[in-house]
Amino acid sequence: MQSEIKSVKEFSVPALGLGTWQLRGKKCENTVRKAINFGYRHIDTAIFYENEEAVGRAIADFNREDLFLTTKVWKDKLHYRDFKRSAEASLKRLDTDYVDLILVHWPNPDIPTSETIKAMNELVKEGKTRHIGVSNFSRSQLDEAINLSDYPIVNNQVKYHLGMDMEPMLNYCRENDVLLTAYSPLGRGKVLEREELSNIAAKYGKTPGQIALKWLIVQENVLAIPKTGSEGHLKENIQLFGWSLEEDDLEVLNQLKIETHID
Repeated sequence: MQSEIKSVKEFSVPALGLGTWQLRGKKCENTVRKAINFGYRHIDTAIFYENEEAVGRAIADFNREDLFLTTKVWKDKLHYRDFKRSAEASLKRLDTDYVDLILVHWPNPDIPTSETIKAMNELVKEGKTRHIGVSNFSRSQLDEAINLSDYPIVNNQVKYHLGMDMEPMLNYCRENDVLLTAYSPLGRGKVLEREELSNIAAKYGKTPGQIALKWLIVQENVLAIPKTGSEGHLKENIQLFGWSLEEDDLEVLNQLKIETHID
């Protein structure tokens, strides 16, 4: 089962992806390979995760054009030359000519954003990435990046899960054709403890995790990249399509308050 596609302008990406943070070596390689066999087409990695080689070995078994691959450059490599070199090293480790999306992993106030954006724009021109974006950026930081770039900043990857108030960031993203990718979309498990979630899951014959992920991806401009090394959870997480949540249940979920996002 392949996930639905979300788009802004000329940027399209599967709404559900596989996060690979903390997956390394053979575990990472096997997990990514299984995920693709189960229908995942969106794979998220980063230099900081130290698993790009493993991801590269896994995706080598499949048609590269069928996959959407994201990687991220760490915050100490945001100077122009450092960013270019770091991105090119990622391509070698991933054993691919291009990534679909390259992100600044974290902002660095000590390095001018203009330097980073110059490098990212050149990577697009050179065909080494198809799209560019950021991660963990505030609205003001995202706005600066958008205004500096010749190419669209199409994505901001941030922590987001059920119970977080992200309306200001979501509104900004929707107004500026930016997709928001939710990492830690299950709140590292604490989201799943809520009784309201369990009750709704029982109503639909789904797991609390499926309901929490569904709540995310039905939102305009929102993607999710749950991380798991479990075959069972890989299968469970991708079974989010072909069914809907009723409006009254969505409203119950919208009212949950677990964590406040500070922006």
